[in-house]
Amino acid sequence: MTKSLKALLEAAKTVEVTREHREQQRRSFAYGNTHFENSRITRKMIDEQAEKLAREEHEPKRP
Repeated sequence: MTKSLKALLEAAKTVEVTREHREQQRRSFAYGNTHFENSRITRKMIDEQAEKLAREEHEPKRP
């Protein structure tokens, strides 16, 4: 392992990932995996579904 790579790995250990960045990464992952299987999937579709899931998560559960 080179010194510069080792330094980068050590620096990466101290990075704190925000909730927003984690959500962006999650959506990017979902898009990449679904678009690979179905080219009609768009980033807009991923965003819409993520927002829908977020709303449902905050709604009170019905008995």
